[in-house]
Amino acid sequence: MNNEQFFEQAQVYIPGGVHSPVRSFKGLDLCPRFIKQSQGAYITDEEGTEFIDFCMSFGPLILGHKHPKVQSAIIEAVNRGWTYGACEKYSLDLAKFIVDRISFIDKIRFVSSGTEAVMTSLRLARGFTKKSKVIKFNGCYHGHVDSMLIKSGSGLAGTSTASSLGVTENCAKDTLVVDLGDMEALEKCFQDHDDIAAIIVEPLPANYGLLVQTNDFLKQLKEITKKHGALLIFDEVISGFRVAFGGMAEKTGIEPDIVTYGKVIGGGMPVGAIAARSEIMDHLAPLGGVYQAGTLSANPVAMCAGLANLEILAQDNFYSNLEAQTHKIVNIFKQWLDANTQHSIITHSSLFWIVSTDQKISNVDRIPHNLGEKFNKLSNLLIPKGIYLSPNAYEVGFVSQAHTDEVIEDFKKRLWS
Repeated sequence: MNNEQFFEQAQVYIPGGVHSPVRSFKGLDLCPRFIKQSQGAYITDEEGTEFIDFCMSFGPLILGHKHPKVQSAIIEAVNRGWTYGACEKYSLDLAKFIVDRISFIDKIRFVSSGTEAVMTSLRLARGFTKKSKVIKFNGCYHGHVDSMLIKSGSGLAGTSTASSLGVTENCAKDTLVVDLGDMEALEKCFQDHDDIAAIIVEPLPANYGLLVQTNDFLKQLKEITKKHGALLIFDEVISGFRVAFGGMAEKTGIEPDIVTYGKVIGGGMPVGAIAARSEIMDHLAPLGGVYQAGTLSANPVAMCAGLANLEILAQDNFYSNLEAQTHKIVNIFKQWLDANTQHSIITHSSLFWIVSTDQKISNVDRIPHNLGEKFNKLSNLLIPKGIYLSPNAYEVGFVSQAHTDEVIEDFKKRLWS
């Protein structure tokens, strides 16, 4: 069967034909590609078409597809057994490796997804502070937790409303929403509410485009939470271990009270994590009264894959080399975009975002209204060339260690063919 036939059949058995909405190619003229296999920087669909992959499973595959060390770790783990529902040494090995290298955390707990990590971090912040409300920002995505599927209301600063059916009004009331960079609105939230448990933010917002924030803004978040007895949560599900081993916390020198991880931490296997200093983490059950559990949490296969992954990332010059490759790719892309479309690229570390403006974009209000239409036209040009981006105008691209000079030369040839 071809991609169209697979998608037609999938829609009979699966809502929308997909298990995550962004995979549906909604808003694009093209049909989703059903991927059969992968290797390095390449993916191949069921029709046998090979693509250079800049989606990289939306970020986890920082070493590329099927890195030999990670693959071996997974196979060895499966050969021992793939789930125990009991204590094992593999999560301990990974926990020690991470905690020993990140100065502001004392303990870490593994879960099965970034959404789970965020959900637990919010509950933990509320349990620790004995307060109920959380502040989030327009343009930051924190998984499909009810209290995070919230957008700004039409009234005063901080008001909110659900952005998804099924999220109750009462749930929405406990989440206050302000715009990125708007310290005046943030101050007003704290003036109007004395029960704010935490601010949660992507220190590098990369789910609604790439909305790079200033260090000053992130420092102000740290200061205002400390002043009001609230916690600062960095959602580093994307940026953690991607922009540096210690994520944006390391890049900026700003230490959050709680950090959430995902994606890269599992080497491509389903995983998430919550980490903080001991006085906060010890509020989690069984030590404290904040309940969290999961049958497949700290799955041994994911733990082994994650450790194999991070051992490579911890090597000298890994991130500087990755950024150098990213710059090469972005420069080639820029030249082609300048000659063929009305797009530019925003980049940070090994992430990039193709956007239909050359203006600086740091919050959602500055995102062009025609972004989806322009991205559709861009996809119509790139997919036939065998170049695969995350299939949505608001998703970012990812570069991996597997995007070698040889791959970059192939990329250049495909672009200009």
